[in-house]
Amino acid sequence: MRKLTILALLTGALLMGGCWGEKETKVEKDSGQEAKGQHYTFPLTGKQTNERPEQRSIAVVMNNHPQARPQTGLAEADIVYEVLVEGNMTRFLAIYQSEQPKEAGPVRSARDYFIDLAEGYDSLFIAHGYSPEAKERLFSGEVDQINGIQHDGTIFERDASRKAPHNSYVQFDKVQEKAEEKGYGMEEMPDRLNFLKSSDAVADAGQNASSVQVNYSTKPAFQVEYKYDPDKKSYERFVGEEQQFDRKTKEAIRANNVFIIEAEHRVTDGEGRLDINLSSGGNAYLLQNGVVHTAEWSNVDGRILPFKDGAPMGFVKGKTWINIIPASKGLDKMVALRNN
Repeated sequence: MRKLTILALLTGALLMGGCWGEKETKVEKDSGQEAKGQHYTFPLTGKQTNERPEQRSIAVVMNNHPQARPQTGLAEADIVYEVLVEGNMTRFLAIYQSEQPKEAGPVRSARDYFIDLAEGYDSLFIAHGYSPEAKERLFSGEVDQINGIQHDGTIFERDASRKAPHNSYVQFDKVQEKAEEKGYGMEEMPDRLNFLKSSDAVADAGQNASSVQVNYSTKPAFQVEYKYDPDKKSYERFVGEEQQFDRKTKEAIRANNVFIIEAEHRVTDGEGRLDINLSSGGNAYLLQNGVVHTAEWSNVDGRILPFKDGAPMGFVKGKTWINIIPASKGLDKMVALRNN
C-alpha cells in the first residue's frame, strides 16, 4: 500500500511541477536492482551492493545528553533524525538498514513522534523506556518493538563506565533473536527513497554553503554544525564546536544529505513533553554537495521528504541527517548558513 501511495503522490507532484529543476527531478525510482548486471541498491542510501538487501530496517531512539557522548553506532545509520525532547535537549532516531553495528547507544526512552518516524520505514522500533503516550501505542500492538524496560540486562547491556540513564546499549545480534522469537518479520526491506542519478548529483542549482549551524539551544552543548568536506563529498558533524566521532570505531559522523525542517512544537504537560506536528509540511533547507537548496517538506506515508514548488527533490546517494526545529523560531533564527 505504501508503494502505491508514494508513487501516486510523486507522479502527481511531477505533473504539477512541470519542468522545474530538470536536473534535480532526474531521480532513480527503480525497485532496487540496477539495469546492468546483478547489482542492487540499498533502499535508504542508494549505494550499490552485490546481494539483494532483504533486511528490515531497525530504528533506535538514541541518547544525546552530553553525558551520553560520544555515541556508539551513529556512523552506521542510514538516516538519523534529530528532534527536541523536554528540557530543550535533543534526541536521535537512528534508522539502520544497509549497515548494522554490533551495538548502538546509549538508548533512551520513546516519544510518540519517534514512533511515527519509525513507522514511515516500517522499522522494528527500539527504545529504553517510554512516555505515557508512547507506552500506550507500543503496547497496543500497533508497532513491532523491543524495549529496554522489559529486556534490561539481556538484549540491552549496561556500560559500567557510565551512569544511568546514559549507559544502556542495544545488542543487534540479540535483537534479531528476540524479533524471531516474537514472530516479527525481518526480511522485508523498506520502500526505496528517490536518489539523484550520479550524473545529475552536481552542485549547480543552489547557493554555496560550506557549513550550516543549527542552534537548538543557547547552550553550546546543543549547537550543531555541519561542515562540508569537498574531498569526501560529505558533511562532518560538530556539536559545541567539537567534531563527533563514534565511540568504538572512532569513525567521523558524516552525512551526504542534511535536511533541516521546521514543524510546529507544543508543550503538552508539566514535564515539558512535546507534541510535534509532522504532518502539515513546511519550510526547509536541503544541503548537498556544499550547496543549500531552499525547499519545502511533506510527510509522505510517514516519511519527511523534500519538495520544491510541488516537485519531489532527490537525495544524493549516501547517508542523511534530518534536523527538526520549532516553526515558532523559524529557519532564519535557528539556522545559520556560511560560505567560508
